[in-house]
Amino acid sequence: MTAPLALTMGEPAGIGGEIAMRAWLARGDQAIPPFFVIDDPRRLELLATKLGWRVPVAETEPEGAAATFATALPVLPLTLAHNVEAGKPDPANAGAVIASMSRGVALVRAGRATALVTNPIQKETLYAAGFGHAGHTEFLAELAGVPVAMMLACPGLRVVPVTIHESLKAAIAELTADRIVAVGRITAAALMRDFGIAR
Repeated sequence: MTAPLALTMGEPAGIGGEIAMRAWLARGDQAIPPFFVIDDPRRLELLATKLGWRVPVAETEPEGAAATFATALPVLPLTLAHNVEAGKPDPANAGAVIASMSRGVALVRAGRATALVTNPIQKETLYAAGFGHAGHTEFLAELAGVPVAMMLACPGLRVVPVTIHESLKAAIAELTADRIVAVGRITAAALMRDFGIAR
């Protein structure tokens, strides 16, 4: 991997900041590759202070993230519209959440980041701000301009749903042979390319 991973902010009032900082704190013990967060640096600094965690934050461009990673959490700055209160999502900050995802995809497409890792979003807050997608997967597919599928993975199992973010009735109606084959092809390519599974 030559470029760092990009990590989205997720819902600012949620657990994304804690996830990013915990991953950075575990970077040596768990051999976590360099990453940067597309987030509001001030929010992360305040959160680290509130939690009592020694997580220095350093603003950087993606190209400087690897050099920064050993001593500080690299952050590509993005400003939130309102101050954040834990557990209380604010639709005024939805634009920054969406911008974090959009910017991450653009950085991956430009080769400035190896891949995009998304923190959890709060969809209802995004919907209240006019977000027109069922979730991350559909939004990222539109931004990437390629067919995508969502994989749920753990060490012993990988599951790729053919339909996502649908009611059971709608999912059954959309479960066609063509769709199953299309998702199967996306999955097979990903297993070979990203997981090193030849067959």
